[in-house]
Amino acid sequence: MDEQRRERILMIRIKRAYDPVSEGDGERILVDRLWPRGVTKEAARISSWMKELAPTTELRKWFGHDPAHWEEFQTRYAKELQTPDHRALLGDLAARSRQGVVTLVFGARDREHNHAIVLKNVIGNIAKKAA
Repeated sequence: MDEQRRERILMIRIKRAYDPVSEGDGERILVDRLWPRGVTKEAARISSWMKELAPTTELRKWFGHDPAHWEEFQTRYAKELQTPDHRALLGDLAARSRQGVVTLVFGARDREHNHAIVLKNVIGNIAKKAA
C-alpha cells in the first residue's frame, strides 16, 4: 500500500473497558466522562483519557442506552461535537489513527448503541473532509 493511501486510512477500533487488553489495541483512549467501575488503571492500560469527548451528562442520562433513542442520540451527540475545542481533539485523533491503531475505550454494556460508535464515525467524517 502506498504511503499516501495509508495516510488516508484510519485505524480506529472501539472496545469495552471490561474486555481484555490486546497488543493490537495500539493507543487506548478512554472516551467516557466517568472512569469505568471496577477497572484499575493498571488493567485498563489507558494511554490517555479524553473525557471532554464524552456526551454531556444531560445527553447521556436522556439516552440511557435505550435503543429507541439511538437515532436521535447520534444526531444530538454529533451536534455536541461541533465546537471548535471538540473539532481540534477529533482532528488530533484522526491524525493519530493514521499513524497507528487507536482504540476508543468505553464502559457501556451495549456494544451496538454507545457513544464510541458515534465518535468513531464522526472522526471518520472529519478525516474524509480533510483528505
